Formats: sequence, structure tokens, C-alpha cells
Amino acid sequence: MTEEEKRKQRLKIGCHISIAGGIENSVKRVEELGCSTMQIFSKNAATWREKILKKGEIESFRENLKNSNINPVFIHTSYLVNLASPSDELYFKSINAFIEEMKRADLLLPVPYLIIHPGTHTGAGEEYGIQRIIRALNIILEKSEDLNLKTIILLEDTAGAGTHLGYTFGQLKRMMEGAKDRKRIGMCFDTCHAYAAGYDLSHQEGIEHTLEEIDKYLGLGQLKVIHLNDSKFPLGSRKDRHMHIGKGYIGLKGFKMLVNHKYLKDLPFVLETPKHDEKDDLNNINLVKSLSVPENRPLVQIEG
Repeated sequence: MTEEEKRKQRLKIGCHISIAGGIENSVKRVEELGCSTMQIFSKNAATWREKILKKGEIESFRENLKNSNINPVFIHTSYLVNLASPSDELYFKSINAFIEEMKRADLLLPVPYLIIHPGTHTGAGEEYGIQRIIRALNIILEKSEDLNLKTIILLEDTAGAGTHLGYTFGQLKRMMEGAKDRKRIGMCFDTCHAYAAGYDLSHQEGIEHTLEEIDKYLGLGQLKVIHLNDSKFPLGSRKDRHMHIGKGYIGLKGFKMLVNHKYLKDLPFVLETPKHDEKDDLNNINLVKSLSVPENRPLVQIEG
């Protein structure tokens, strides 16, 4: 096997892929892009209504996955779910919707990880929102234990736009520490969100500082997946706008250091970059692959 083949085999790269036309089609789509991991919505993320997955869809999804090299698979929860909401109606609706997604992930598909944005307090205050999230997580964990669900919940860092919580690793630590079963909770690290929240990933010193912060508050072992996205807006902007790899403020130099970092290189990288053209995903995936270097080969600096 050539060094190039070894490099491509080592890098676990994928993207968020559509389930249009049936969830079973998602596996074929990412395989055609040359992926080895993937993320999906298990339902329409813009509605509360859940489409019942037919037996044939589930069996085809499982079979397609079994016959592929796609592993692991991640489900991203609906953006409507808000575990920090001060509205009891929305709060408990969100909890119930999340439990239903866990059931779909664990019992039907099965998928090992479920990713969620912690929530937005909508003006009730950060402390109030964090306590609501902790309470919600414990309700969810208790219910999932009753149902014998094994799916791991991954809290995703946010950009801190508006009243979104989870934009510091200290906040994520409090949420995780408040959970009664910490082994069922991990972290999804989004590079765009972190940069927008003030963690500079465009150079080596900033990356090392960010990883030290993650290790200090959460432990690097809590990292299960990296959402690899560039940022359309400057450092600390608190604006959540993803960009193509190398086309935003993090830049190619930052991404080359990220995908080759000794603490990150063996983790799954999932792209959530813009999809304006059918070739956008393929272009971003191939670019990330080109940034990965074989073991024991020094990084060649990228200008800019």
C-alpha cells in the first residue's frame, strides 16, 4: 500500500448527507463521495412531525451500512428541539421529541451517536438555561435507561449567537457534570462555532490553547466527532455561518493543522459546509483529504 493510500485510509472523513427519497439512500450517496463516516437527520429537521420509517427502509439502511465502510454514523437532532426553553410547553415537547429520536437511532437503525445543540434560554438567563438543560438531560437519560437505549448523546459547542448556550467549554462542563450518567454524554466539536465563539483555530498556538481548554474542562476523551467547517465571519463574531474549507477566516493553514493534530487525526471529521452546487461536498472532501499527511512526515506550511 502506498503512502497516499495509507493516508486516505487513515483519515475518517464524511459529511452531512440528505435522506431524501428514503433514509437507505444516504449510505450510497456518501460512498459515492468517497466518505468513511456520515451524519444524517432521521426526519425532517424543520418539523415536529415524524415520518414513520417503514420496515423495508430500515432493513435496506442496515444492509447498505453493513456492506459499506461507513462507520460511525451520527444523527443530528431537529433544530426545533430546545432543552433550555423557559416555556414548559416547548421544553417538554423538546424532551419528548429527543427521546423519540433516541428510540429511532437505537432501536430502528441503529446509530450510536445523537448530536444536539444544548439550547437557547431566550432571555431567561444563562444560569436558568443551563439548569433547564441539566434537568432535561437527566429526564432523557432516565427514560432511555428504562427503554434500554444505548445511544450516546453528543453536546455540540455553539457560536453563542443570540441566547444560545454551550459556547464555552466551561458551560458544556457544567451540563455534563450535572448529568447523572456522564458515560452516556460526549462532545461534538464544531470548528466554525468555536472560532465564532472566540477560539482561534487559524494558527498552531490558538489550536493548542483550544485543545488545552477542552482537556481542562471536559477531557479530550469526550471528543467523539469534529464538525469541520470554516467560518464566514471573524473571530469572536458570535455568528454561526459555515463556509467552504479554506474559504473563511480559519483558512487552509488552520485546517491542515487540525486534521493532522495528534489528538484529533483519528477522530471522525464531518463536513457541514454550504451546498450551493452538487459538487460542493465532493470538492470539500477531496480538499480535506489533500490536507492530511502520512505518519512521520512533517507538515509543509501553507502560506496565508
